[in-house]
Amino acid sequence: MDYHNDRFQDHSLMIYKNDKLIALLPANKVNGEVFSHQGLSYGGFINNKNLKSEDGIQIFKTVLKFLSEKKIDSLIIKELPGIYLHNVTNNAMSYLYFKVNAELLRTDMHSVVDLNFKSYSSSRKEGLKRGHKHGLIVKESNSFDLFWKELLIPNLKSKHGVQPVHSLKEINLLKSRFPENVRQFNVFYNDKIVGGTTIFETSNVAHCQYISGNTNKNELGSLDFLHAHLLDVTFKDKTYCSFGTSNIEAGQKVNKGLQFWKEGFGARSITQGFYKIKTDNYKLLDGIFV
Repeated sequence: MDYHNDRFQDHSLMIYKNDKLIALLPANKVNGEVFSHQGLSYGGFINNKNLKSEDGIQIFKTVLKFLSEKKIDSLIIKELPGIYLHNVTNNAMSYLYFKVNAELLRTDMHSVVDLNFKSYSSSRKEGLKRGHKHGLIVKESNSFDLFWKELLIPNLKSKHGVQPVHSLKEINLLKSRFPENVRQFNVFYNDKIVGGTTIFETSNVAHCQYISGNTNKNELGSLDFLHAHLLDVTFKDKTYCSFGTSNIEAGQKVNKGLQFWKEGFGARSITQGFYKIKTDNYKLLDGIFV
């Protein structure tokens, strides 16, 4: 996370048991509150997959108590969507949020394709046909420069007046540190880039971090062609492909057109909650086991 440490006041925590590291909480501090790191797409505790419930509860209680003693009023956690859990049978966080009277601040919907049940709508099939008709070609690149400069930066600036969350320098640094997990796929028409997707890859999920196409993307079917290739060929052995969220206005609304496009690949929604916890409520975790 040090690649953007100039933006955040780090307050990450390491939790030990008998001098052995058993959990981490990537975090940053803003005034009297600590956030599960705002520079990360997902947040929460990182722990061994074999961690038992009693230790998990004690970890959470210890962190809240530590923060309370340090005069930190609240801990804000954006939870990790279930598809990223290495062990879906070892996640007691929802129960712990209930026990400490956590306040739900926001809920986002993420569009996820279960690759065992993917299906293409008639609209996506038509886009795929247009891609074949125009002779589009998909290529993986070790450089992000072309996509960032030709498509992503100009499109975000013209449509939303913003820059990509990751600068070109930052995404190249991430690629250098995680060469197998940060990948760039571009689609070309007559040797000209017409679309692209930046993928953050885990053991079971291919996550589309950035997606962008040129003004002819609908006519060419470029983004349909590109993502069908990723689903059918490149990541066919993954469990999930995530298109991320279509939420806007702090989660209150959904971009209908974007959601429609994602669901055309068979994507359906899972949720991600954002919780605010009063650190003094660590006392509510006393006496759970009887």
